[in-house]
Amino acid sequence: MKKIAVIGLGYVGLPLAVAFGEKRPVWGFDINAKRIAELKQGEDFTREVSAEELAGASQLTVTDSLSDIEDCAVFIVTVPTPIDDYKTPDLTPLVKASESVGKILKKGDIVIYESTVFPGATEEVCVPVLEKISGLKFNQDFFAGYSPERINPGDKEHRVTTIMKVTSGSTPEIADEVNSLYADIITAGTHKASSIKVAEAAKVIENTQRDLNIALMNELAMIFARLGIDTHEVLAAAGTKWNFLPFKPGLVGGHCIGVDPYYLTHKAQAIGYHPEIILAGRRTNDGMGPYVASELVKAMIKAGHTVANARVLVMGFTFKENCPDLRNTRVIDVVKELQDFGCQVDVTDCWADSAEAEHEYGISLTEKPEPGSYGGVIVAVPHREYMAMSASDLRCYLKADGVLFDLKGMLPLGEADLRL
Repeated sequence: MKKIAVIGLGYVGLPLAVAFGEKRPVWGFDINAKRIAELKQGEDFTREVSAEELAGASQLTVTDSLSDIEDCAVFIVTVPTPIDDYKTPDLTPLVKASESVGKILKKGDIVIYESTVFPGATEEVCVPVLEKISGLKFNQDFFAGYSPERINPGDKEHRVTTIMKVTSGSTPEIADEVNSLYADIITAGTHKASSIKVAEAAKVIENTQRDLNIALMNELAMIFARLGIDTHEVLAAAGTKWNFLPFKPGLVGGHCIGVDPYYLTHKAQAIGYHPEIILAGRRTNDGMGPYVASELVKAMIKAGHTVANARVLVMGFTFKENCPDLRNTRVIDVVKELQDFGCQVDVTDCWADSAEAEHEYGISLTEKPEPGSYGGVIVAVPHREYMAMSASDLRCYLKADGVLFDLKGMLPLGEADLRL
């Protein structure tokens, strides 16, 4: 049985390492020494894996020392693949991880990538790095695979083992081996793609499809608002048809849906094709933060509030509900736009880490908002703690004639002043 190393112990890598660690020897590697120390104490700040689950992965060893994993034969890379300020793919974490693996790569080893990339990235970007650092020959001395991650942060129903896994390999024999490796832990089954490029493309269009569908809902929400129609009522009515897709409007952030389409459009432009529909959807979704802020401001003005220096409370700052992940949260767009209007914005979030919010966005989270002091309240992220609150509970933060904006439509119709 080949020894496995999982490179990167974040939202993707840790659950995968734990799943393998319940059945076979596996090493979890991360360059963050603090992260390793916390995991050894049974603590996972992502809340994806419980202390009990960590303890149950009896064959998992975590380390920040590359020498500890040099005798492994299978390396699974699960590092982030973000975009930069210019919406261009940032492959730096992937390249650096490949350099690290290349230092300890041996003949016969397999390197499997799970990070979301554009079609061709594994063989065109990662493999040359592995060859250069190791001095070994691809598909002769070492091999590669690609099996896209499908982790849904905060989702306790769809876990790594219960979501079907797409697999692939650089040769037919390696494809079979990679597929067999994952089939040992994935109870939902596997789908073996014909090539690494096919598997890469499958991953990147999963979230592109969702992005476009949400963009349609967001555009419809803007149209219906002008028509004086409640979008959620419309969707409930349309949803009675058996094949109507249940997408809803909202802010589109995170490390997948708001990022992955740019990997595909980057590759398309590199080969001379200029995508229209995908980028149109991105423009719509990227514009939702300012739209939400402007709708609140208009409602506050109509209610008789002076916008300049008005206090506004934003509830929820993570990119999605019941998850502490702040990466690429689009709630920050709402906050910045409100600040540009001259509002004094307080942000509270019962899941987010205050130090991380300060470090990443310069936002100091408000732990206990002051009741009766806000001209507007936006419930931006429907964490379960906020879902348990009634409209009157939420309105206690408002001044007289303050505006309650239920961004995700979690309250019954008519109980909030605004919703998308």
